[in-house]
Amino acid sequence: MNNGVNGDENMDNEENIIEIRNLKKSYDHGKIKALNGLNLDVKKGEFLSIMGPSGSGKSTLLNMIGALDVADEGTIQVAGIDLTKNKKLDEFRSKEIGFVFQMHNLIPNLTVLENVEIPMYETKLSTSQMRERALELLKSVNLEDRKDQIPTKLSGGERQRVAIARALVNHPSIILADEPTGSLDSKTGDKILKLLRNLHSKENVTLVMVTHEPYVGKMADRIVNVLDGKIQN
Repeated sequence: MNNGVNGDENMDNEENIIEIRNLKKSYDHGKIKALNGLNLDVKKGEFLSIMGPSGSGKSTLLNMIGALDVADEGTIQVAGIDLTKNKKLDEFRSKEIGFVFQMHNLIPNLTVLENVEIPMYETKLSTSQMRERALELLKSVNLEDRKDQIPTKLSGGERQRVAIARALVNHPSIILADEPTGSLDSKTGDKILKLLRNLHSKENVTLVMVTHEPYVGKMADRIVNVLDGKIQN
């Protein structure tokens, strides 16, 4: 594992799936500077941990990569798409990005299987194809036998495994995980981390994970530290 490098380091651009230059983002009419000229490159297929204290800008950075927020200044290219210019961000997110959040964000009145199928509703897949893909991923996270349960009947670890299956369902090029073990006990968290790493390799995706826990960060190939809205070497 190599520790953090910033976006100014020379890298082969063809290998980069994420390229960020001088990214700035403020809130509250400029009073809060979440990102302050941040630079970052992420290679295709890399498992990257973004670490930093609360308020450092790491979650804002993840939201920028996932096109959930818009930059004030700078450029951000993800999977060959300039997010500062592209207007079809919903399409970009559905095709390129899988999200795993700390609190799972599952729909409580839908079954596990239906929750995993949701991202595929915007695709051209048939109902049977959607079900086949959802079942394939539930099997990969050892939840095939829970497919007809609703999320409230699952443990926290099981709900997070459903969220991971849902994130992978459209074959995204990038998985963004925001504190994926933050609401879990350490034993369950370890299982989730190992699952994420195994699926990262099996599905050949780039995995970018935000965490403030050092032991979680060490699971990645590389760690970058964010402080005051910038990458620290």
